[in-house]
Amino acid sequence: SFTVSLHKVDNITVTIKPKPGVFPRCQIRVKTISRSELKIKPGENVTFAFTCNTPEKYFIMEIQKNIDCVSGPCPFGEVHLHPAALPRLNRTFVWDVKASTKAGLELKFSAPWLRQIEPGETCPDFASYNINSSIDTATVNIGTFCRDGLVSRIKLLGGVVMSLHLPWDSPLTTSGFSIANRASIKRLCIIESILKGESSITLMSPNYPLGFPEDELMTWQFVVPSNLRASVFFHNYSLSNCARKEERVEYYIPGSPSNPEVFKLSDSQPANIAGSFNLSLQGCDQDAQNPGILRLLFQVIVQHPQVDENVTHLVDLSKEWNVTVTIHFEGWPGHVPLMSEPICLICKDPRTCDRVLTLVSGAVYKISFLCKDLSRLRISAEKSISCVDVRWCQRKVYSLSVPKAITQLPIRLHKFVWKLLAPDLINVEITSPSLKLRQHVPEQRCNTSYSYGIVSATPATELNVGVFCPGGPIEKIQMRNNITITLKTFGKGFLNESNHQDLKMSFVPHIKDECTFTVRPDPKTKAYLQTPNWPYGLPPYVSISWYLIVPNKQVARLGFSKDRMGIACETGRAYLNIKEEALGAEETVCREDELLPKPRNMYHDFWVNISNCKPVEKTQLTLQFWVTLADKQIDLGVILAVVAGAGVVAAIGLTVCCVKKKKKKSQNPMVGVYNANVNTQPPRKQGLFSKGRKKNESHVYAVIDDAMVYGHLLKESNGSVAPEVDVYRPFEGPIGSLPPSPPPFSFRKETKRASSAEEPPPLTDTDHDTYTFAHQKSGQSEDSGDTDEKSDGDTNEKSDGDTSVSLLENKEQGGLGE
Repeated sequence: SFTVSLHKVDNITVTIKPKPGVFPRCQIRVKTISRSELKIKPGENVTFAFTCNTPEKYFIMEIQKNIDCVSGPCPFGEVHLHPAALPRLNRTFVWDVKASTKAGLELKFSAPWLRQIEPGETCPDFASYNINSSIDTATVNIGTFCRDGLVSRIKLLGGVVMSLHLPWDSPLTTSGFSIANRASIKRLCIIESILKGESSITLMSPNYPLGFPEDELMTWQFVVPSNLRASVFFHNYSLSNCARKEERVEYYIPGSPSNPEVFKLSDSQPANIAGSFNLSLQGCDQDAQNPGILRLLFQVIVQHPQVDENVTHLVDLSKEWNVTVTIHFEGWPGHVPLMSEPICLICKDPRTCDRVLTLVSGAVYKISFLCKDLSRLRISAEKSISCVDVRWCQRKVYSLSVPKAITQLPIRLHKFVWKLLAPDLINVEITSPSLKLRQHVPEQRCNTSYSYGIVSATPATELNVGVFCPGGPIEKIQMRNNITITLKTFGKGFLNESNHQDLKMSFVPHIKDECTFTVRPDPKTKAYLQTPNWPYGLPPYVSISWYLIVPNKQVARLGFSKDRMGIACETGRAYLNIKEEALGAEETVCREDELLPKPRNMYHDFWVNISNCKPVEKTQLTLQFWVTLADKQIDLGVILAVVAGAGVVAAIGLTVCCVKKKKKKSQNPMVGVYNANVNTQPPRKQGLFSKGRKKNESHVYAVIDDAMVYGHLLKESNGSVAPEVDVYRPFEGPIGSLPPSPPPFSFRKETKRASSAEEPPPLTDTDHDTYTFAHQKSGQSEDSGDTDEKSDGDTNEKSDGDTSVSLLENKEQGGLGE
């Protein structure tokens, strides 16, 4: 059993009542009567017991003491926890102190002082204070506080209702505060905080997060040692709708030439304040119809002055256009450092400092840092380049390099973003003249101190072109849409390598594909290239082209990393096109349901084009290919053939000379001689030497082995050479001007299969046209003899020499003897 004896002069009331939300399975027994609630008034002496062994599960207790400081003397000094010998229940001590508004009350807290928390937050030891100001009939919640903080005193206008909530097992035996004094303060309240050493404190306006009382004024006093520096940061605030006056904050800083210093809540607040200072919040007369809410949550951080706080860094952005530079802490904006962590401040003047500072182009800044470790700071910058006048911007080349004003700062550059805005029918071209670019692929990762991420965007689609770094085979990238290029750095090496940046940008006329790469492979390195949007696949109906340059005296080897495209099309077809830049070169076209080409040799500059369809769900078009270069091998058979051909030409020339000499010795007139062995039938097919010497080179190639001449074609066509057929020809026109295009939907691979199935005619002694490399152009008549040749010295005027040549040709046809 428990006995509670209350003296009437103490003015204390004890109430034991059921715990909210718990079914009452326990009763309070007074003598022989059981009840669920017990109230003991001043002057009563009551003995009671509980009907259960764990009453703390079912009951709570409230002990209220009324103190009158208006009509009688105010009991200054420590406030005690009375009465003693109370049952161990969750309990709340309430002190209701009445005071005049002309003489406010001062509450002083004993160590370890108090720390303000947000509503709903709990204290580590579950012991919390709630302080309310009572002015006439109005009550204002000053805040909720935990033990172990930096709030040392609170002065209030009028009375105060102070509550202390303790759990049933709390060892606390003292209230932790005293009524120190009465003083007229002429404002809602004054909250004093003592900040010793490097520390931080978070405070809230009264009634937070509800509205600060209308047209009220309150003050926070901060006691800071003179050898420390304080900075103020507003983290969360809102403004009411003012009918009269203006909401503001005012600072009183000793030694300031303009006390009080007035700021809006939206301004950057003072920083690097030496010594103690006051901060006041002033409300306004609110709109009766729509008052709004004035509230404020802020933080004060105190730290030692930095050794280099007087060292300024010049950031000259006066000659830059459309550039924004942000200096911030690492992880910004997603990561917010803990309030207990040492803070890094960036100052654009000795009193304007913040954890994030933004600089804009067209101005010159002198900044300093209040930070022990500058490695925790980062720089992010952004520059916009747009084309307004097409006639002017198409002649200009823009340098995409980081300004030296940024690289000279002792802060690591996190990223620099260029936003390139192109008008309709104007595209963007990216080049790297000296360094060139290398695509970041799994087989060949970038290991440089920086890289470029390139994204092409339309209102409907965003195409991630890829990640690129310097030192590769890519000379040029052309893109159709607005472009975002993001330079990201890795490690500290960028400060040294930034001097060698050579990325350039220009606006160019409209291109056909979404993106076109110009690649010049390095003979010493295998070049890997892959489709954009890796590994998520090309967007539907997007076409990408690569133009690969093959140097003279070298041959390129082209291969793909997998056998098939690996997609199924819901609408349309996906195509791979390969085309060499050579007259009459064969174009390779593969659909998504066919095998990709095996590795092959390319002897001229060539195009690789990939065009996507609309894939079925869960399939994406991702392709990777590689290119290597090697020196061309000189074929001994070709050399022998050329030498043999030269010998034949020399022999023919010698014979003609000999015939001409014999003719000169004879003084007989020229007569016609009938030769019975000459074929007098009209020509049905061309003879071996039926063409003029300009067009016909059969005397050179007649001795060349077929396999030597057609070897590369035989390998690529599995032993058969497809004849020319009149089918889809996308490469007519100027060489090198356009990439290959996918066939129209009316054209299907079956047509090509049917044409390639036809076997070429056998190479016989009588069908000599098959030895000719040049394809006959449409509309060109076939020449059947030498009678019309009139160029390059092969004229056919009637002369003595021509008779000899005719006799020689007749001999070679098999009819004329010596």
